[in-house]
Amino acid sequence: MAVTWPLSARAQQSAQPVVGYLGLTSPKGEAEMIGSLQKGLREAGFEEGRNVKIDFLFADGNVSQLSALAAELVRRNVSVIVAGTTAGAVAAKRTTSTVPVVFVIGADPIKSGLVAQLNRPGANLTGVSFFTNQMESKRLGLLHELAPKVEVIGVLLNAKNPFFDNQLKDLNDASRALGVKIQVERASTEDEIANAFKAFAQQHAGAVLVGADPYFNSRRPLVIDPAAQLRIPAIYEWREFTEAGGLMSYGTSLTDAFRQSGGFVARILKGENPADMPVMQSTKFEFVINLRTARRLDIAVPPGLSARADDILE
Repeated sequence: MAVTWPLSARAQQSAQPVVGYLGLTSPKGEAEMIGSLQKGLREAGFEEGRNVKIDFLFADGNVSQLSALAAELVRRNVSVIVAGTTAGAVAAKRTTSTVPVVFVIGADPIKSGLVAQLNRPGANLTGVSFFTNQMESKRLGLLHELAPKVEVIGVLLNAKNPFFDNQLKDLNDASRALGVKIQVERASTEDEIANAFKAFAQQHAGAVLVGADPYFNSRRPLVIDPAAQLRIPAIYEWREFTEAGGLMSYGTSLTDAFRQSGGFVARILKGENPADMPVMQSTKFEFVINLRTARRLDIAVPPGLSARADDILE
């Protein structure tokens, strides 16, 4: 069932512009992204409650709800829609060709059919892309470097992710190149996540890679705590996982990407046409290691790996 939080006044009832936020998970699961979006808006002169309103709609993890929620935002006559996932951006594109849409996604926006080209999107969509789904092989390599003697690495993927097939292919190719076996478990619910980690334990996986996915990001404790209980190293996509107790993460800065999206929204509210606004490709990559977690799990981090980390949490 879709969740709303909080409902602002309708755009047609107020002189203030209304930004529609199309979320896949929940207010709690996307709180950091929302905060960064609001920060980007403030930096560009728009403060929620003063000169802009935001309507938040969430699909509670149900991708099939996104199209209906996008239609609801259009019905509310919002000035701009912000979509923080590829599925949300695709749903918004299918729903409207007139309301501007700012996306913040980990996929290639051209291959996803969202824009015609990066430097001139050509329609009503633009935004920020950080290509996180293409970095699974890099994460696998870092995990293998940390634990080179591990024979089986557990991999957790969400089969409902639109880019599941690409993730799986990249990981299979990388595992063959590294000479390591991967055990792939699919999960798109809390129970399936728990069962996946039980399967990792049964198959004696010596490390775990949690694939890039918005649902896993919204359920961080469910993919961090079991790895700690198994006392095995794990790697994730965002630094927020390591800040929450995960061992390692590698990816672009999620909060920075959403802050940048606030700038896109502000430019549109000031009159710019999204068709002429080049898609921004996030180039800020972060490799983060939580040494507190390493010590707690009695895992020795090789000095060479530590030296390459962009940030070490001690």
